Amino acid sequence: MNYPPMPEPHALAVLALVVLALVLFSREKIAIETSSLFILVLLTIGFVVFPYITPQGEHLEAVDFFSGFGHEALVAVCALMIAGNGLVRTGALEPLGRNLARLWKLSPALSMLLTLIIGAFLSAFVNNVPIVILLLPILISVSLRTGRSSSGMLMPMGFATLVGGMSTSIGTSTNLLVVSVAADMGLHKIQMFDFFIPAAIVACIAIVYLWLIAPLLLPDRQATLADTSPRIFSAQLAILDKGFAVDKTLAELIEATGGMMEVSHIIRDSGTSIMPLPDAHIHAGDRLLVNDTPDNLKEFESALGATLYVGDTAVDEEHPLSGEGQQIAEIIVLQASPLRGMTLKQINFADRYQLLVLAISREGSTLATLREKIEQISLRTGDILLVQGHHEKIAEAKRAGELLVLDATADLPYTDKALTALLIMAGIVIVAGFGLAPIAISAVCGVLLMLITHCLTWRHASRALSTQVILIVVASLALGSALLKTGGAEYLAQAFVAITAGASPAVILSGLMLLMAVMTNIVSNNAAAVIGTPIAISIAHQLQLDPEPFVIAVLFGANMSYATPMAYKTNLLVMSAGGYTFMDFVRVGVPLTLIVWLGLSLLLPIIYTLS
Repeated sequence: MNYPPMPEPHALAVLALVVLALVLFSREKIAIETSSLFILVLLTIGFVVFPYITPQGEHLEAVDFFSGFGHEALVAVCALMIAGNGLVRTGALEPLGRNLARLWKLSPALSMLLTLIIGAFLSAFVNNVPIVILLLPILISVSLRTGRSSSGMLMPMGFATLVGGMSTSIGTSTNLLVVSVAADMGLHKIQMFDFFIPAAIVACIAIVYLWLIAPLLLPDRQATLADTSPRIFSAQLAILDKGFAVDKTLAELIEATGGMMEVSHIIRDSGTSIMPLPDAHIHAGDRLLVNDTPDNLKEFESALGATLYVGDTAVDEEHPLSGEGQQIAEIIVLQASPLRGMTLKQINFADRYQLLVLAISREGSTLATLREKIEQISLRTGDILLVQGHHEKIAEAKRAGELLVLDATADLPYTDKALTALLIMAGIVIVAGFGLAPIAISAVCGVLLMLITHCLTWRHASRALSTQVILIVVASLALGSALLKTGGAEYLAQAFVAITAGASPAVILSGLMLLMAVMTNIVSNNAAAVIGTPIAISIAHQLQLDPEPFVIAVLFGANMSYATPMAYKTNLLVMSAGGYTFMDFVRVGVPLTLIVWLGLSLLLPIIYTLS
């Protein structure tokens, strides 16, 4: 086996930085945004301190690594995120959700198949996050009504959206990046449906697996959202001036609630903690710590003439959140939620959403709010907030897409802008699909139309953007460019060809795709795709073959984010909602990866006539 000679120092340094990036991206405790920016800064500083002259005699400017912020792929990704948010905010997908829910009453088995097909189809054109958020409550509601476990529904649905997303160039941000980076390197522009046929064939096989086999591999799990028993919350009842409870004993207050209320602590207005003895006298300004269901908490509030209390704010008739149209709702803190790792005070929850957090439920523990008030508790993934607010504010929180509202009497309305949003999104796809304009241009035009027609406001548009996606795309593009210009990609390609020496092009292509599939389940799929694309093109050049099938292999491999929950954000969303474990993803995701990999390994050589 003839290994290639070691590359020059700059290429080695970039390769080391790639390894460091992959390690950082796989660390849950470090924000991906932070890791991405750190890598970008190290890369640019390195080339400032140690200038590099390319073999062609050109000076590599470090500032060029920032060009990713204006890259066509990033523009397209951001525009499509905003346009997809327009569909969610206008409720354009809600009629589909309602009709799916009705079909479940007729035939659960066929309805499950139809749900998987629809989820896969929609994800070929729209970011799969809103699709998963649309389908999650439907499937959980079905499981509650039919008594079926939601475990066999939620993960297959999430995977179906991932399988469908790899079938077009706009299905995922990964696809857009691969296509754009390949075009930057001189490959002809891959069109929207150029790889649709192999993806669709494999998707059909994958959906059958997800429909018939995957549910059998999944043990019953207690879904976070499917707990039919009354949920217990920790809350504080504030005793108001001249209320019924003033100067009464605790025993009298308990008697007034029919003996149902259990007080674990009493907090004096001065902050002193009082033991909840039956003969303890209750004063105005006291706070009673009570653990109970939402309905009982509201009954206690009414019976005692008190109010549920959070922070330094007491809900009374003068508070803007009390009055006509008030509703109780539950919100789950997801992995991608802006609430995760924050306190309610830090995020300014009440002002931002115009909702009051009454209590918090956390699996496996009862939150004590004596030493730290509700607004000072650092929220974790899986925490459930009991909130109160006007039904319009709860509906707005659902439309914004930042928060997953589990239970509220206000449904997401089908607004008069829904059809407009659908037509604009269809226009984006049609214009790009027929090659009338690049997807970056059609998507930006679509966003402008959504703003002009008031499907979106600038506030909603800005919230649709993800700093995590932006920074990891920019950092990955910079690393890919550095690999290419320093010869690092060429070295990796030569090493890969040397390792697979004697193998047919079809086997080499299959091995490259498997390598990308493994990498995408450990680190970001965008990072795997951008780093893998120049390597794929270099491998094709080494073999003197058309680089397109090798680029497509990278694209497909980077989309196989099935084997771990951290591989893709919708996996984490489904994991949180369905109560799945890490091994559940391995149990179902590894066979799915093998099915998709083997199917594409057979189809791509046939389509591209590789032997």
